[in-house]
Amino acid sequence: MFIVLLRFSNNKERAHEFMEGHKAWIQRGFEAGVFLLVGSMNPMAGGGVLAHNISLEELEVLVAEDPFVVEDVVRPEIIEISPARADERLKFLTD
Repeated sequence: MFIVLLRFSNNKERAHEFMEGHKAWIQRGFEAGVFLLVGSMNPMAGGGVLAHNISLEELEVLVAEDPFVVEDVVRPEIIEISPARADERLKFLTD
């Protein structure tokens, strides 16, 4: 499982130019069964993605395809977590 932090760079004012492509990238991640959750980091710091069912190498490629990353609107950081224990509602993450 991975947490992807997408922290705004100095080019964050250009986010509106690439928002539709970024939304399409997010949709592809959900349709592929990789993204579990996406959301904003507050206050206005960027965004975050919870991802699973993907290798680190595959996720790095996927993240590099985000228009926000391509255009340096955000700088990505990928954190890998090996789930050991989860609430019953999230048990699928430890199976």
